[in-house]
Amino acid sequence: MTTTTAQTVRNTVLHGDSVALMRRLPRHSVDFILTDPPYLVRYQGRDGRTVRNDDNASWLKPSVNQMHRVLKPGGFCISFYGWNRIALFAEAWEQAGFRMVGHIVFRKKYASSSRFLRYAHESAYLLAKGDVQVPRHPIPDVLDFDYTGNRLHPTQKPVSALRPLIEAFCPPGGLTLDPFCGSGSSLVAARSLGRDWLGMELDAGHVATATHRLTTGEGRAAA
Repeated sequence: MTTTTAQTVRNTVLHGDSVALMRRLPRHSVDFILTDPPYLVRYQGRDGRTVRNDDNASWLKPSVNQMHRVLKPGGFCISFYGWNRIALFAEAWEQAGFRMVGHIVFRKKYASSSRFLRYAHESAYLLAKGDVQVPRHPIPDVLDFDYTGNRLHPTQKPVSALRPLIEAFCPPGGLTLDPFCGSGSSLVAARSLGRDWLGMELDAGHVATATHRLTTGEGRAAA
């Protein structure tokens, strides 16, 4: 991969450390970022599966710095986060130069876990780089979150919940980047809307899953 043009790395899933991969992208080459990074909570699913780098925050600030660098001025980033690690995420976003301009709650019809409360939602922040324009049709800050069964990834997000985000904040023909793409749900959503997409993933197995989804009927569907 070279840094001569962003066009050379569109519509593919790259295997490797996203910090290193983003450093090789041109500055201001991405229209929108949608990502679901590790929550820093040592997650372990009911089936024992875990998420790589969920046990340390050494990658957080470097990755956010690179996301800010590659995002075009006036662009948006939506990042899921761990609610009980918000101080770490907020510090990284603010130090990189992002402004928190919105908060999105994804309501589930089920509880993913239960302790003091039954956890029946996911959360993400809408981050802005520089002077941004208000969307012509703002989306609700509460969206439904269909159950995926986490069949393809320990924390698999539903495409149906991601499509409205891309439609609202990535311009037609624009490039959506997910530096922690997992099984590729954000990329499938972007492709189904006619946006270009670029995924990065550290785990080779998830790279294979995402690539398969994007080269089969699911990645080509417009529904």
